[in-house]
Amino acid sequence: MDILLYVIGGIILVVLLWYISTRNSIARAEVKIDEAESGIDVALTKRYDVLTKMLDITKGYAKHEVETLTKVVNLRRGMTMGERNQENSKMDEMLGKINVLVENYPDLKASENFKQLQMAVMDVEEHLQASRRAYNGNVTIFNNIIVSFPSSIVAGMMGKSKREFFEAEATKRSDVKMEF
Repeated sequence: MDILLYVIGGIILVVLLWYISTRNSIARAEVKIDEAESGIDVALTKRYDVLTKMLDITKGYAKHEVETLTKVVNLRRGMTMGERNQENSKMDEMLGKINVLVENYPDLKASENFKQLQMAVMDVEEHLQASRRAYNGNVTIFNNIIVSFPSSIVAGMMGKSKREFFEAEATKRSDVKMEF
């Protein structure tokens, strides 16, 4: 009789330990999904912040270059030699200011800003893609746990159901528009 009680007690203990272990596995899988979902939000925020700032910088510098070149061309166009000599001092002054800017920012050119913008786009998109893959990977693990027997029993008792994979909503998670 004592042996039977030990066997029954052992079986109950094993089932209880299995239940606790399975419940904890499900809870850990949900935490990993929440963490991965937060990673997507971080990547989306980074995408928005970086790309809009880089786009503004690139647009601003391109506009500055156009204005500077237009001023130089307009100064040279239709001038007599006397007017050219008179305006030459203005151009020397302007070139001095440009040289100071160039010395302080030697690599600051619109084409370089466009290259940096392209690199920033690639970088944030790679981070976003990695975050989405991590999320979907964690959802796969979670869904496998809750649909597999016998852990599906515990998941059913906990009221858990399959989680959906990441699918971007067009309005909420749209890409930054690159308009020039």
